[in-house]
Amino acid sequence: MANLDKAPSRSMPNLLHVLPAFADEGSLRVNTIVELNSNTINKYELITETGHLKLDRVGYSSLAYPFAYGCIPRTWDEDGDPLDIEIVGVTEPLIPGSIVEARIIGIMTFDDGGEVDDKVIAVIADDKRLDHITSYELLGEHWINETTYYWEHYKDLKKPGTCTVNGFFGIEKAVEIIKTCERRYLSEIEPQLVD
Repeated sequence: MANLDKAPSRSMPNLLHVLPAFADEGSLRVNTIVELNSNTINKYELITETGHLKLDRVGYSSLAYPFAYGCIPRTWDEDGDPLDIEIVGVTEPLIPGSIVEARIIGIMTFDDGGEVDDKVIAVIADDKRLDHITSYELLGEHWINETTYYWEHYKDLKKPGTCTVNGFFGIEKAVEIIKTCERRYLSEIEPQLVD
């Protein structure tokens, strides 16, 4: 089984609590549980207790996600959810609930209504068309502007002015935040798990 060091079981494990965050840290690959694709206003979230996807909400505006989106297993961000990840440059829709190895190219730090809710920026690790994308800067200024606009306005019809993009940072900062979220998972979530 891909990236899973467990024997077959009659009951499916919750991949959020079983898969490691890094599929291969040396090549900057993280495991990603896909929650939604680009061009949707539906927001799906992983139920942490079961690993199932739930429709969390339908967006309040016509602003659709401009990238595929998911979370990194065995991480816990300050907002009380697994660390989020944006997968850019996806040419074919990804299946929600599937596992994707994504290659880190940066991170966007984000404040969502007073909560830290950072977003790792990545590309699909095994898409040869994206091998040349080694940092978020290579996505171009328009991508940065579009992404900033999306995150700062996607809640405007519900809670205007509550979201702030604090900046875009490189791979080193992304790895640092992933590792911080791994440690938070181990201290806050791991002790609550039952067999």
